Amino acid sequence: MNISVTFRTNEGESWQKTYVEEKMERLNKYLDVPAEAHIILSTEKFRNVVEINLSANGWTVNAKEESKDMHLAVDSCVDKIEKQLKKQREKNRQHKPKSIRHPGVKAVEGLEEDEDAPTKVVETRKVVLKPMSLEEAVLELEGNKTRFLIYRDTASEKVSLVYRLDDGNFAHIETNS
Repeated sequence: MNISVTFRTNEGESWQKTYVEEKMERLNKYLDVPAEAHIILSTEKFRNVVEINLSANGWTVNAKEESKDMHLAVDSCVDKIEKQLKKQREKNRQHKPKSIRHPGVKAVEGLEEDEDAPTKVVETRKVVLKPMSLEEAVLELEGNKTRFLIYRDTASEKVSLVYRLDDGNFAHIETNS
């Protein structure tokens, strides 16, 4: 965590900066990604004010607290931030994973599908068969990132399929119709 401490009305003492940094390190267990914390300490007569702005992972958490003692103000401000981080983390856990919201999309690759689950048609495409030769089909398949191409062979007038193998070569399938 990147922590910056600013003293607004006075020079500040070294113990204040180290105390704030120690307290902020306690929040690391709630953060998965690196975060930036900007702490502002100010003193006006008998009021000690602490303001913390924490930003991580695209969202920002803010807290402001004032007390007669700087230690109390820092402690209660860090507690407020901790509550907000817990709440945010709980929100993230309660969301349904992507695989439940969109059937047919796996949340994590490499997981085996449940064998008892019924299979569903997730996508349907209509294909217009272009007349071309096998060489033209291979050239067109090399030019784009799709794994297969269905076409009508100009020599035999049959429907054919050319697909890319894992090793980079191509395979050809021709129908009898």
